[in-house]
Amino acid sequence: MTQRKIIHIDCDCFYAAIEMRDDPSLAGKPLAVGGSAERRGVIATCNYEARAYGVRSAMSSRHALKLCPDLTIVKPRMDAYKEASREIHNIFREYTDLIEPLSLDEAYLDVSECPHFSGSATRIAEDIRRKVSRRLHITVSAGVAPNKFLAKIASDWRKPNGLFVVTPPQVEAFVAALPVSKLHGVGKVTADKLGRLGIGTCLELRDWSKLALVREFGSFGERLWSLARGIDERAVHNDSRRQSISVENTYDTDLPDIAACLAKLPELMETLASRMARIDSSYRPGKPFVKVKFHDFSQTTLEQAGAGRDLDSYKQLLSQAVARGGKPVRLLGIGVRLQDLRGAHEQLELFSTT
Repeated sequence: MTQRKIIHIDCDCFYAAIEMRDDPSLAGKPLAVGGSAERRGVIATCNYEARAYGVRSAMSSRHALKLCPDLTIVKPRMDAYKEASREIHNIFREYTDLIEPLSLDEAYLDVSECPHFSGSATRIAEDIRRKVSRRLHITVSAGVAPNKFLAKIASDWRKPNGLFVVTPPQVEAFVAALPVSKLHGVGKVTADKLGRLGIGTCLELRDWSKLALVREFGSFGERLWSLARGIDERAVHNDSRRQSISVENTYDTDLPDIAACLAKLPELMETLASRMARIDSSYRPGKPFVKVKFHDFSQTTLEQAGAGRDLDSYKQLLSQAVARGGKPVRLLGIGVRLQDLRGAHEQLELFSTT
């Protein structure tokens, strides 16, 4: 069996990088791309100068300006970002057709069968980074590994403008030292729970049997067991289309009533708005939906055609969903169904060359 060679490419501050490239006067100054503070806008992304002040994606523009009064906020120019994505995609296709875009600025590549550079995934990643820099005048970070999970972690290892490689012989030691918070699917709540169980690293996670992890974390326990050993069999798919976009949060202490649940809505909506801003225009937002998981792990979802995607609409949906259970709530989620404007039978081409 051929050893899989996966590259994860992640553009550095993509929207902001395009803005600085097209207007050099913005370079070196705190810069964010997003909505205006006066209209309750949200930050989509920002450069590293802004991040030094604590500005981050999904933050309200008003709060960002409090943290960094000199912050320049520019409106998103999606056409410019999509054009750059198409150019980057053209570079990817020089090496492989197995490309799985995650957003306009991020993708997995399976280069296991690529003949370039005698099949060296490291040299292929170096060449991609070089070509993107030369042709588009922006930087990308890359991770190279035997699977998607490790490639994504590796791409973040030397950001910005970095390359990090995890070879098959290095997997065991690399994963053992990883904090569990780095694992795919482990958010703050799960990381905190693992910490309370005395699990801070993957090496410590390996002391737990698969059965014990399933008892603690449900079906995700099996995934944790695999990731702690560097196992990730997910293939790179170039034909998947999103059906929805959503955000959810599991709370440390159960939310006792509807009022407590509704109080969490603005924060969830802020994050959802940021994620919505990053989806490709080949999708049309459709029905809003909510997901509620109660303290006994029973759950319900509720969606409504024709409803708005504003705070009041989500409040109504959430109130109805919480009332169905009448129990304390451990998880809340909100989202939007997506309509694929390219037709149900067309292949995913986030970086379309047409």
